[in-house]
Order: sequence, then structure tokens, then C-alpha cells
Amino acid sequence: MSKFVAFMKNESGATAIEYGLLASLIAVAIITAVSTVGSGVGNSFNKVGAKLQ
Repeated sequence: MSKFVAFMKNESGATAIEYGLLASLIAVAIITAVSTVGSGVGNSFNKVGAKLQ
């Protein structure tokens, strides 16, 4: 029974999962921001290129 109580008190696995979820959330936010900015920059270059022709 004491091993079961020790197992239930051990939070190291939960902490690792929380850090993993946090890292994945940050990665999704970065990917979203980069693709939004990338689309805007691409549109700007296309406008400049059209005016140079």
C-alpha cells in the first residue's frame, strides 16, 4: 500500500506533460504568427513587383 501512496504523490510525470503541452502551445502560436506575417510580406513584395513592371 505504501508504494501506491508514493506513486500517487509522485508528480514528476505530470510536470513533464505540462511542460510538453506548454511547449506545443507556444509552437502553434509561433507557427500561426510566422505564417500570418509571411503572407503579409509576400503580398507586399507582389505589390512592389507589379509596380516595377
